[in-house]
Amino acid sequence: QVQLVESGGGLVQAGGSLRLSCAASGRTFSMYVMGWFRQAPGKEREFVASISTTSGSIYYADSVKGRFTISRDNAKNTVFLQMNSLKPDDTAVYYCAGSRRLGVPRRVEEYDYWGQGTQVTVSS
Repeated sequence: QVQLVESGGGLVQAGGSLRLSCAASGRTFSMYVMGWFRQAPGKEREFVASISTTSGSIYYADSVKGRFTISRDNAKNTVFLQMNSLKPDDTAVYYCAGSRRLGVPRRVEEYDYWGQGTQVTVSS
């Protein structure tokens, strides 16, 4: 069992930056693929980025490629999402998630554990 707690959300102007963190409980964090998803009001939850257990494989949604960076620190049981050049369309609740599946999944249904989410609001 893994419990995930996100932090770092907030209100930022367009063009600004935020760094999200997701702290995981338990001693098996390094065995989980980790991902970030987001959900805007009235929309389905969507994939943002995912990172393999050793950080050797990383994937991004096209909408954030070149602006967002996912990373993890297995010694600290933490995964990060650095978000630069933020746009109003990035406004959403951001969730971190853990998966026990092979590969580096990018679908909501492939993730087993979820945090409670953190709000990111980008003003124009």
